[in-house]
Amino acid sequence: MTAAPTADTLTLGLLAGGRASRLGGRDKAWLARDGVAQVLRLQQAFAPRVTRVLVSANTALERYAAHGLDTVQDRVTDAGPLSGLDALVAATTTPWLLTLPVDLVHADTRLLPMLALLAGETGAYAIDDDGVQPLVALWSTTRTGPVIAAAFERGDYAVRGLQQALGMQGVRLDGVRFGNLNTPDDLIDAGIADP
Repeated sequence: MTAAPTADTLTLGLLAGGRASRLGGRDKAWLARDGVAQVLRLQQAFAPRVTRVLVSANTALERYAAHGLDTVQDRVTDAGPLSGLDALVAATTTPWLLTLPVDLVHADTRLLPMLALLAGETGAYAIDDDGVQPLVALWSTTRTGPVIAAAFERGDYAVRGLQQALGMQGVRLDGVRFGNLNTPDDLIDAGIADP
């Protein structure tokens, strides 16, 4: 039985390995709002609530290191976000992993207790006013690793399918909209200069 997550049993995994093709390949992790890069904004907000922070990234590794961030690279290529999740789960030594994409515009620290409340033994993912947010999720690492391996074997890279196989709970967050940074318009709306 996996106990409910506490700071000493929880790792934060920031997903920063995407290609950002709709942004011309700009690295979303280092887009700055109010002078603070996305990856650092999330790290600073959640670090006091976790034992470790990991970043799933495949480029600019020295830039993360210069900011004291530990990175993990994809072990399986071209499998989308599942590649990043796999790398994070493999590197996590705690029973729980909270994943957040680095392109979230609004990620409130109240998110963690909301997910933890309904995570049970299988984990939970957020549903905001825009719908299911499969990468805003709390994962049981011991359960997730083998199910990811089986998904790779089948060639099934859908994160939602993985969550269904794990029996994870969707947590409806009424009045919450995370938003994301996918297009130049998103950057302008978020107040990021030079989109």
